[in-house]
Amino acid sequence: MDAVLKVENLTKVFSRKDQDDFTAVDDISFELMPGECLAIIGESGSGKTTAVNMITRLVDPTKGTIELDGEDITAVKGKNLRNVYKKMQMVFQTPADSFDPRCTLGDGISESLRNFGMSKKDARAEAVRLLERCGLGEEFADRYPHQVSGGQCQRAAIARALALKPKVLICDEATSALDVTIQKEVLDLLNELRSAQGDNLSILFICHDISLVQQFCDRVLVMYHGRIVEQGIPDEVIKNPQDPYTQRLIDSVL
Repeated sequence: MDAVLKVENLTKVFSRKDQDDFTAVDDISFELMPGECLAIIGESGSGKTTAVNMITRLVDPTKGTIELDGEDITAVKGKNLRNVYKKMQMVFQTPADSFDPRCTLGDGISESLRNFGMSKKDARAEAVRLLERCGLGEEFADRYPHQVSGGQCQRAAIARALALKPKVLICDEATSALDVTIQKEVLDLLNELRSAQGDNLSILFICHDISLVQQFCDRVLVMYHGRIVEQGIPDEVIKNPQDPYTQRLIDSVL
């Protein structure tokens, strides 16, 4: 089985005025397999967000390649990104950022569908179906982001990300702004979606909490100072960490 996302030798060096260049991501390589949930963990400044920004083509890499569903997307820009984002979607840490505050949740979800040619009526019906699939009733389609709770807004953001039936869903600290109870509800929802879609949905889970990763992910990559310092099955990494940084991460939460 071929990887749905393949990253090879990915590097990002930022030039800084009157200072030495800064290497935010240093020669990382990994694969995300169909149906897999792969975590990237590390503290703030470890390079995980820069890595995601390159994968989603928000930032150009200095070196390396990114393949999505067998296609090299390393240098894709402009209008051609539409096809990339049809296969890869993102759920952010602050769910309200996913929506225009002047538009209802239903309009926010259906917008991308209309952009790909679906009629307004059909897009509305699909938005309602997606909201219901994510545990929200039809009435939420007419609510604005500020009218719902953080957990409800994050469910709507997941519905929006699923609208185009992406193969890869990137969750960038998607649960860290939520309280523990709501966190669990969102993770349960993501697990349900994974079970329902099987190999058609893979998740890249960006996080700093290794205990969450242990509950939810199949594999974990540990990043420190821009490099992958350890990887493996979460239980094995937690029980037998090989890198001192991984041990410090584990000690901080367990």
